[in-house]
Amino acid sequence: MNEFELIAKLTKSLPANENVVTGAGDDCAVLDLGAKDKLILFKTDAVVEGIHFTRETPPEKIGRKALARCLSDIAAMAGTPVAALVTIALPENFDAEFVGGIYDGLNALAEKNYVAVVGGETTTNPRHILISIALVGTVPRGKQILRSGAKAGDAIFVTGELGGSLAEKHLEFEPRLAEARWLAEHSSIHSMIDLSDGLAGDLPHILNASGVGAELLKSSIPISREAKLAARKNSSAKPAFAAAMTDGEDFELLFTVAAKSAVKLLDAWKKQFPKLKLSCIGKIVAGDGILIRDKGGSHKLNAHGYVHFT
Repeated sequence: MNEFELIAKLTKSLPANENVVTGAGDDCAVLDLGAKDKLILFKTDAVVEGIHFTRETPPEKIGRKALARCLSDIAAMAGTPVAALVTIALPENFDAEFVGGIYDGLNALAEKNYVAVVGGETTTNPRHILISIALVGTVPRGKQILRSGAKAGDAIFVTGELGGSLAEKHLEFEPRLAEARWLAEHSSIHSMIDLSDGLAGDLPHILNASGVGAELLKSSIPISREAKLAARKNSSAKPAFAAAMTDGEDFELLFTVAAKSAVKLLDAWKKQFPKLKLSCIGKIVAGDGILIRDKGGSHKLNAHGYVHFT
């Protein structure tokens, strides 16, 4: 049973109440706690030694990544982060200076994004470090962007470049909070997700939630310099296109918008964010699954992104 099969099993009969607007199955839970003009976003995520970082990783970068992953999910809903709780599980022989460095990195990113760190939990974990963040944010009432709104004919966009994240990006990425809020304010975004498990892994979440399929143009996928260099230097490395589709931990925004709005959006984006690439990589189609169009025509994508327990 892989990660998503397990999630499906565990979320079949979760209890809910009248405060739940959107429960399990999106980037954040959306809660209505009675504020006149705002809904609450609620998210948790964890990083684990040996999976998301190593003991050789600078501690400041570990703490930064732990919080940044949750911030990226708030961005995927076009929200604003507010406050975080931190749970850290440590082996008995932990280095207090190393742990302090983790908090230095986490706190620096929190201050940069005006996030309060309001407490948490410390506990023991045999052999490995684990850090779990619970993050609360807000979004204007009715303005949250879900995975489930994609429509046939929509243009598919992605920010930045994809692949090769292990070179450094997975530790240093910038959550696209400002960009997501700008998108929500200046365009009618139908669906959005952040790319944590790779384009091939995360686009299906939008497609499944929306009941549609996608056709991607291979030549339009924005492949990072790191992925291209790795493919050229190491014959055993993934081809650059495969890396862009499946590496994961890019933490860019993937979203859909009506095709008639695509050109206007691109022009406005270039003026607002001249240093960050925005690429139209394909379209939403009726049906299901992902097709890749290249010089030889269209064929089904069989690759998948990162999946735990496989």
